[in-house]
Amino acid sequence: MKRIFGNKTVLLGFIIVLASFLRFYNLGVNPPSLTWDEVAWGYNAYSLGIDGKDEHGRFLPLNYLESFGDFKPPLYAYLDVIPVKIFGLNEFAVRFPSAILGSLTVLITYLLVNRIFKKHEEPLALLSAFFLAISPWHINLSRAAFEANVSSFFIVCGVWLFLKSVQEKMWFLPLSVASFVISIYIFNTARIVAPILLLILFLIHVKQILRYKTQLFVSVIFGIILILPIVRFLFSPQAGLRFKEVNIFSDIGVINLTNQEIKNDNNAWWSKILHNRRFVYATEYLKHYFDHFKPKFLFISGDGNPKFSTQDVGSLYLWELPFFITGVLFIFRWKAPYRWFILLWMIIGVAPAATARETPHALRIEAVLPTFQIFTAYGVFMFINTISNIKYKIANIQIKYLIFTLCFLFLIFNILYYLHGYYVHYPREYSGEWQYGYKESIAFVKEQEQNFDEIKITTELGRPYIYYLFYTKTDPEKFRKTAKIEREVFGFVNVEKVGKYSFAKDVNSITGKNKKILYVDIKNKLPDNAIILKTFYLLNGEPVLVAYTL
Repeated sequence: MKRIFGNKTVLLGFIIVLASFLRFYNLGVNPPSLTWDEVAWGYNAYSLGIDGKDEHGRFLPLNYLESFGDFKPPLYAYLDVIPVKIFGLNEFAVRFPSAILGSLTVLITYLLVNRIFKKHEEPLALLSAFFLAISPWHINLSRAAFEANVSSFFIVCGVWLFLKSVQEKMWFLPLSVASFVISIYIFNTARIVAPILLLILFLIHVKQILRYKTQLFVSVIFGIILILPIVRFLFSPQAGLRFKEVNIFSDIGVINLTNQEIKNDNNAWWSKILHNRRFVYATEYLKHYFDHFKPKFLFISGDGNPKFSTQDVGSLYLWELPFFITGVLFIFRWKAPYRWFILLWMIIGVAPAATARETPHALRIEAVLPTFQIFTAYGVFMFINTISNIKYKIANIQIKYLIFTLCFLFLIFNILYYLHGYYVHYPREYSGEWQYGYKESIAFVKEQEQNFDEIKITTELGRPYIYYLFYTKTDPEKFRKTAKIEREVFGFVNVEKVGKYSFAKDVNSITGKNKKILYVDIKNKLPDNAIILKTFYLLNGEPVLVAYTL
């Protein structure tokens, strides 16, 4: 074991460099395009960097970004201000905060595991960091502007700083509290996970912490000051808008079904108990919860959404399956100091996502990382220790070396299969999932706009106005003055027009007498009399958008 993990500095350096390479290589072109949420982060960062206002003119918003009416936690946009200033308003700059903090999460994982395990910290810490560095789950989410990935960094950092405070110096406690609070400003799931994890850590060490009243008082005051700007918003209707849209408890079909089943049983008292909607909702919740532990999601094909998975490799590698199970079982036999906390972290991290209709969902449960990698690392650690003690030989070849070689070859094959699929095939196969085509079409239209009175762009691919603002680097103040914006009663925001640009689902219905109009629409909605100027293709060769006149 010592020979394998002998030079920890070199190994850790290699792991961090590897993690950074896998997260930054071709970052601007893979994933092949920006989603509308990524573009919104970039443009809001651009706007904040110009006049301190978001796209809709709110000065230094701390509680939310209105954006499309989904009222995003704002901190990702602030983290993106400097990268946009340095690298320009482009794909690389938008994704930079996620990629850099994803890489740093690997380092923090190493430091955290060193705090969690006392006896065998170096091998376990290095293994945990390495498995997170090569994790398909974490690589996929680190290479796009997913705020969940940034939030996870601050949660992991918060746990590490808390353990550092109780094990080393209590003045790290305010920093731990700050890190947990910051995560709340980044992703909605953290608003549940972060406070619960902090509370559990406090309860575990309550006697020790109460002896340091000054540090505890400073931590509480610091936390209150940091959380105050967002408290009022957390209890507003806008904060719950996204939850109401996606949660299973707003499904009226469950109530209709239970009422019908009670009616079928002639309103019998026992039927009212058996078919009680609360029981059905609880059953649905448990089903959605355990969806996240299905082998297909974890080890076979990953999340069904191609934005979060290559579809042919699980969120974890297939080779991790036996080691993960072994790690969960043996970590409790070893009675590691924080074994229950690791398990609770995993359980709590999944809980908020189980309320959603779409499960399993790799993005919404990213707060569980790196618990899966820690359990897997412990399983591998036990495996190495066990196999190393085997003395048997076959044809003068020690069995342990044969086993190690076979396992290593399978591991390498699994990893290379994923990396080849992601960096070579994935962009071509799934460019359509990333709203590919808007960038190229807007560049063409921008060149042609002086020749037309109006330009109509379809919303079929979703939110074209923000792509227009982003790729034309439209001055935010000009947008605020010229935009025609519709705010729906439920809070959703639709930008219908900016200057001579209009955005609608059915652009053919928008006509103007004696006006030259340039249309951009999907191919199957072209009118018979369309004069095609240019067709835009996905990376797999399929047409996605067409620019035309009538």
